[in-house]
Amino acid sequence: MENKVEDREVLLRVENLCQYFKLGKFAVNKAVDNVSFDIKKGEVFGLVGESGCGKTTTGRAIIKLYDITSGNVYFKGQRISAGTRSYKDAIAAARKELRNCKDDGRKAELEQIISDNKAKIKDAKACNKNVDRKLVNQIQMIFQDPIASLDPRMTVRDIIAEGLVIKGIKDKNYIDQKVFEMLETVGLVREHASRYPHEFSGGQRQRIGVARAVIMEPSLIIADEPISALDVSIRAQIMNLLNDLREKMGLTILFIAHDLSVVKYFSDRIGVMYYGHMVELASSEELFRHPLHPYTRSLLSAIPQPDPNYERNRKRIVYNPVADHDYRNGEPTFREVCPDHFVLCDDAEFEKYSKIVSEEA
Repeated sequence: MENKVEDREVLLRVENLCQYFKLGKFAVNKAVDNVSFDIKKGEVFGLVGESGCGKTTTGRAIIKLYDITSGNVYFKGQRISAGTRSYKDAIAAARKELRNCKDDGRKAELEQIISDNKAKIKDAKACNKNVDRKLVNQIQMIFQDPIASLDPRMTVRDIIAEGLVIKGIKDKNYIDQKVFEMLETVGLVREHASRYPHEFSGGQRQRIGVARAVIMEPSLIIADEPISALDVSIRAQIMNLLNDLREKMGLTILFIAHDLSVVKYFSDRIGVMYYGHMVELASSEELFRHPLHPYTRSLLSAIPQPDPNYERNRKRIVYNPVADHDYRNGEPTFREVCPDHFVLCDDAEFEKYSKIVSEEA
């Protein structure tokens, strides 16, 4: 009997991930700010939110397309990414306090803080430099735009085989056989191997992108809105393909999307992001039954239903952070309101959400 998702081992763990980008000399765009979650082996973890909330940046940071600013990423128990900004900030704060400190005991504490964080910076740099590339290659990504992610000058055969070539495999017959196998696995035919991306439809191009990821036999696939650029009928085909591959190959999937109605039926757990922050995380069933954060309720209210009467009376909930939250007495933290249901909230909101859950239980 297959283990329940909650009983499986953690495959990927993201701790306090921050990804900042400089905007000019002084301004900083905090694309992802202090995000933490884990993904268990064999599950589909949905990451949802409006465009620009940091979903794609989170996926790209995990697969090391970016050097993360702060936090840690662990894959199969090994740290594959480490940021240094939090350590540098701690050193700067300690040095600032040290300049005006007259207490010898406190001075010793501050000097120890500086020393400890310098060691952490050194360790993080060593981690990033000496990361096991073979381990990182077990994470593959399916990109959002199927045409922009495929090199128009390369044949389908070369596109799908590129990962194997980079890996050092030189046996042409073996590569060809693997490419043909992958094409058939994703619903294409061998004859497509000699063609170029512009000769295919959007759905076929996305299948090529799936084949390129799966040929590496990954343990984790990051699917970055793989259906957003496709027609409705083609979306269902790609979703079914991913589901079949998940069962056939035992894949674990980080599924990034902004459509909660799709994520609901495909994901075991769902994390909701807003402006770079994770605001709610729960199982798919729990999130739809007890949406607690105002932004989550706003997203759910936007889901259309194939019912004219329902649509005629549907009321859209508008999320206004200024009106919905009062954080004058303290910054919110990510807390477990009930078992495996986490929400970004302060003390007053935590009490309110806990009461809502207990009353509806």
